Amino acid sequence: MATEYTSRGTMRAVLFEGKPFEMVVRDVPKPKIQMPEDAIIRVTASAICGTDLHTYHGQLGSSEVPWIMGHEAVGVVVEVGSGTEFFQVGDRVVIACIPDDGHLASQPTVVPSLTCLGLGKDFGDVDGTQAEYVRVPYADDSLIKIETQNSHDDLNYLFLFDILVTGWQCLDFAGFQAGDAVAVFGGGPVGLLCAHSALLRGASKVFVVDHVPARLAKARSIGAVPIDFTKEDGDKKLGAADQILALHPEGVMRCCDCVGYESLNPELKPQPDYVTKEMVKVASVGGGIGVVGVWGKIPASKGAPNADSLPSTVDFPVADFWFKGLSYKGGAADIVGLSPKILQLVETGRAQPDFIISSEVGIEDVPEAYSRFDKKLETKVVIRLPWEWQSHNRAGEASPRQQNDSSDTPNAVVGPQHP
Repeated sequence: MATEYTSRGTMRAVLFEGKPFEMVVRDVPKPKIQMPEDAIIRVTASAICGTDLHTYHGQLGSSEVPWIMGHEAVGVVVEVGSGTEFFQVGDRVVIACIPDDGHLASQPTVVPSLTCLGLGKDFGDVDGTQAEYVRVPYADDSLIKIETQNSHDDLNYLFLFDILVTGWQCLDFAGFQAGDAVAVFGGGPVGLLCAHSALLRGASKVFVVDHVPARLAKARSIGAVPIDFTKEDGDKKLGAADQILALHPEGVMRCCDCVGYESLNPELKPQPDYVTKEMVKVASVGGGIGVVGVWGKIPASKGAPNADSLPSTVDFPVADFWFKGLSYKGGAADIVGLSPKILQLVETGRAQPDFIISSEVGIEDVPEAYSRFDKKLETKVVIRLPWEWQSHNRAGEASPRQQNDSSDTPNAVVGPQHP
């Protein structure tokens, strides 16, 4: 089944062209149905994620450029392939950041295979969601239908298929049980949603470690205890673990690393092993450590020119780890597997992840938003793509932007250069 959803063959999209610290907005061809199981989604809200910043820094992505960025989105189905059974035109949906790839893995593999939206061709033949439209493969297993017709409610669903599940699973990796005290390292979007999840799941105490005042304020607003790991006592930096132990001398049973290789020490200088050492120090005997902060390393290429700067090993305090009998587990979250369960928490209003949003922008303002997010001037940026002309029966009606710009000449908006 197909419907004509616009008369113009191009759309606006955010692209990475291989220049670190620069994103552009260009006119690109609209996606088309390629396989019977595909669906085309008109994106109504997308977002900038910490993973997108790894690309922005030139450290993560495909060897060939350019590609469309983004992997978080909600939207409306505007076209479906003949093999799509469960979705139809007009359905409001959340898109999986890691869509189904149509393959059944019958044997374990040494190297994981990862299909992910918004990272280019090396991560599956799928474009990103920071665009007006996106093709979703294997739609029946890569979308979740949402019943809300209120665009503001969309924002609680927006984070379901990525960072909310990621924060939730970090607790699983750590072995969380109700009643445990938790220390979350990193107060970015994933860390804040990890803390939110811990409180929903019955944690006795939740500490959030960061140094950005706005992030720490959001942690406090949901009932977590903010810990500024750059805090000083005279000329001495107190550090994260010592501050938590001063408030909670028995330590915490669960530690969550929502930072990864971008770990900073109290002097705000890169130190990849800082979070790891602080977690081992503050963890109680028999406790667990979960890691969802990115530690991936890929070869340098046109799409990831700075990939060689990433560490592949860290100095690990194995003696203390062994003596305390700790566990350590990490990796990518089971996005598709966990989302249906967590969906119920969003639908009932118990999980309200939209508290992390600091601003909403239009697609033309995304390059500047990347710069602000990178400088930690934003906690979470949402990209709004309003669709006031939502009657799908008015085939061929142009959007307000298209009515004002009928030219097919490429028009680029380029973000500021990193200082």
